[in-house]
Amino acid sequence: MTISTKGRYALRIMMDLANHKGETIKLKDIAARQDISEKYMEQIIAVLNKAGYVRSTRGAQGGYQLAREPKEYTVGMILRLTEGSLAPVECLAENALPCEREPKCATVEVYKKIYEAVNNVIDNFTIQNLLDIEHEKGSDFYVI
Repeated sequence: MTISTKGRYALRIMMDLANHKGETIKLKDIAARQDISEKYMEQIIAVLNKAGYVRSTRGAQGGYQLAREPKEYTVGMILRLTEGSLAPVECLAENALPCEREPKCATVEVYKKIYEAVNNVIDNFTIQNLLDIEHEKGSDFYVI
């Protein structure tokens, strides 16, 4: 499983908006800070907006902001929205057709464990967790 630029950029957009909580942020400002094409961001923000993850404001002072608190968005929510299925094999995808080999397939057990592990990680990290990590990494925090 590889997470595409769409998924990675969606997380960066959500983190940028979370870093400016309460402010209405223009796409061009996010694009400049995140070094992402504004055209590509328009496509991603449209998906986030349609899902209700962000709110848009029109006009000269318009832009975007998070619809909820950063702690209410999991990485899994955002990646599933932008990537679709995160299953490592097609037979484990949400709308997969039944596989006639599954009852005798030994390898599917490995793939199930991989899928469980991925879901466990992404469903337990929030945008707030990522912001906390980002701030910790960007600070002069030293442990002796």
